[in-house]
Parts: sequence; structure tokens; C-alpha cells
Amino acid sequence: MEKEELKAREKKIAEMAIKYCKEYIDEEYALLCEKMVQKLGRKRTKPLERGRLEIWAAAVVYTVGTINFLFDKSFLPYVPSSDIYDYFGAKASTVNQKSGQIRQMLKLSYHWDKDFSTQYMVEHNPFAYTHVMINGIPL
Repeated sequence: MEKEELKAREKKIAEMAIKYCKEYIDEEYALLCEKMVQKLGRKRTKPLERGRLEIWAAAVVYTVGTINFLFDKSFLPYVPSSDIYDYFGAKASTVNQKSGQIRQMLKLSYHWDKDFSTQYMVEHNPFAYTHVMINGIPL
């Protein structure tokens, strides 16, 4: 695939994810999803050149959502994961599988990633503290 075609795919995936986030979540999620798509676009293996654009967009939103507890009713914003699948016309298993690939490619932790966490999560996620000490002893 030509570089221009790949950049066009990357742009379309980002636009789709951003549109969803702005309509159903918020601007901060839109920025995080755009950042994730850009990071995937810089991968040497060029993962974005294959697969349905809708699946990629859904998986990016899902991955960012998972990191930020989007699917937990006790957190705001809250969106059921099924809303993402339905919006993009994707199956849950396909989106979950693609999300797993994204996590692996970007070496993301399941509960914390400083690059893709909302400001709220940066301030409140207990996994954010990598060097916790008690009485001067690192845990």
C-alpha cells in the first residue's frame, strides 16, 4: 500500500473514532483516540493497512475506554461496550480481538497507561503510582 493510501486510512479511522467520542463520550476521549491511531500509524509493521476501518475505529475507542473504565457504571463518563459495537456495526469478539492486538502492539497495561489515560484517571488511578513507598520501603 502506498504511503498516501495508508495515511488516508489512518485519517479516516481517526475521524470515525473522534466522531463517536464527540457524540457519545467527550472531547478528551476524542483526543486520546486520535493519539492512539497516530501511534498505530507510526508502527513499522503498518497494522492499519489491513482490516475494516470500522473495526479499527471501534477497537481504538474500546481500548481507550477499557484503560479509563468507560464501561464501569460507577465512573463518568459511562458507555456500555455494546453501544460501541452497535455504532460501528462490529461484533464484540472482533473488537475485543483487535483491541488485544492494539494492546500488544503498543505494549499497554490493562489498567493503566499514562499516554492514554484521562486526566481524571491520571489523578485517581491507584495503578498510576509506580513508585509507592511505605516508611521509605518501595512496594
